[in-house]
Amino acid sequence: MSVAGVNVAGMTQTTQHQAPPVPGLTDRDAGTTAEPAPRVALAGAVVPDHASPAGAVLPGVSPDGIAPGVSPDVLTPDAPTPDAPTPEEAAAPVRRRAAISPSRAKDFRQCPLLFRYRAVDRLPEPPSQAAVKGSLVHAVLEHLFDLPAAGRTEQAAQELLDPQWQELQASRPDVVGMFAGPEDLGAWLAEARSLLTQYFRMENPTRLEPAEREMLVETELASGILLRGYVDRLDVAPNGMVRVVDYKTGRSPNPRFQDEALFQMRFYALMLWRLHGRVPARLQLVYLGDGRTLTHDPVEEELVALERDLEGLWESISSAARARDFSYRTSKLCSWCSFQSLCPAFGGEVPPLPPEGVEHLLTVQGV
Repeated sequence: MSVAGVNVAGMTQTTQHQAPPVPGLTDRDAGTTAEPAPRVALAGAVVPDHASPAGAVLPGVSPDGIAPGVSPDVLTPDAPTPDAPTPEEAAAPVRRRAAISPSRAKDFRQCPLLFRYRAVDRLPEPPSQAAVKGSLVHAVLEHLFDLPAAGRTEQAAQELLDPQWQELQASRPDVVGMFAGPEDLGAWLAEARSLLTQYFRMENPTRLEPAEREMLVETELASGILLRGYVDRLDVAPNGMVRVVDYKTGRSPNPRFQDEALFQMRFYALMLWRLHGRVPARLQLVYLGDGRTLTHDPVEEELVALERDLEGLWESISSAARARDFSYRTSKLCSWCSFQSLCPAFGGEVPPLPPEGVEHLLTVQGV
């Protein structure tokens, strides 16, 4: 299949449904195909129970934050971050060591005060239709691969949607309040179903055997900084070549903002490289909103540069924590912020900084 689009610094955005091939990971029949791989956890990776709700994904961020005229497609929320606290988690007395994730890195560069409310105060946030729809579609695609290969049909995926929606409501009763009534809910579910239909136009899951799904990965850099992230899907070829795949329920970004969109994927590549000593062959973003696939083949040099950037970012975060000063920064993303009532830009008052939250944040860097 021909590919039309752009290729900038190793990035390719296809206007068709099939991504370019990776050695050992070939494309056949309209589906991106990986040779069957055993479901063995990567060393250093934590694989959560696949019965748990799907994690989430967010777009990346440029080192300078959000610039004027930034692509609306990049700004649109896709799904809640997997490390954002639920009301129950926010109240839990025992917490694992803090870590930098792609979403928290994005938060700090976008607005340090937003970062503080999510990572230090750990304030719960109301659900949004766009974010919850992303979680629902992710859950269906995760559980689709629990079925035998021959059973991974579009009909099977559609049949998974209702039970996954029921599970999501059971775990988060507040999501029901997002809808004005049955018609609003019905239209929202129809949108989720259309995204599943789009997925089957882009990949053939009967010819895929992911090595991992919804994989929690953690690694500590040589500097002592702990990184953490959730990978939607990991494909491993018999020759050891690795493809990292992430689903997006929104639309693909304008070519000018592709590098921004790939921040999250490079973050995953850095973690996997530092864990296993081999750079993933392919990073692949599957945009269900418009049926496009964005791919990038990373190299060591860019991951080394990202590691330096993250170390510099942590220096800024830890300095803000020790100074007890997380300033606010306005941008086009403010309209989506859940904390406007606590932001001076909107006439709100910033609450006292919880010292235990600061103490926990500083555990990101080990001694």
